[in-house]
Amino acid sequence: MTQALRAARSTDAGKLGAILSEAVAANTWKPQLHTEAEDIAHIGDLIDRGWITVCQNDDVVSGFIALDGPRIQSLYVKGSEQNAGIGAKLLEWAKSESERLELWTFEANEGAQRFYRAHGFIEAERTDGSGNEEGLPDVKYVWRKDATKETDHG
Repeated sequence: MTQALRAARSTDAGKLGAILSEAVAANTWKPQLHTEAEDIAHIGDLIDRGWITVCQNDDVVSGFIALDGPRIQSLYVKGSEQNAGIGAKLLEWAKSESERLELWTFEANEGAQRFYRAHGFIEAERTDGSGNEEGLPDVKYVWRKDATKETDHG
């Protein structure tokens, strides 16, 4: 199986919207606020902005990252493709494109928090969720390329 990263195309919107909808449905703690059609439209907008990079395994789109400058807006991997290094590959690509990255994840999403901490992100802030659409407590994580160099005093 060959994994390749590429810019998302408009024809990917349906596949990526389905990955997003599947992820929401898989997390019982997360309210389903949008239909699959709305998820597809949202993804189409992000593709039009040039924010999305996909990971494709052979002919199957298996995950994507939406990057708005230093802000990771979304990172999702198809359920059947999880734990195969796809999220890590997308995240490492984003790190190669930036000196600093930031993202928000839900407090209830312990798996995501473990994943980001394992990839060098540190917690920067917590909120009660009053500022996000879902109304769920969330956590901001930040990664800096030079953070590993700060501990090396030579």
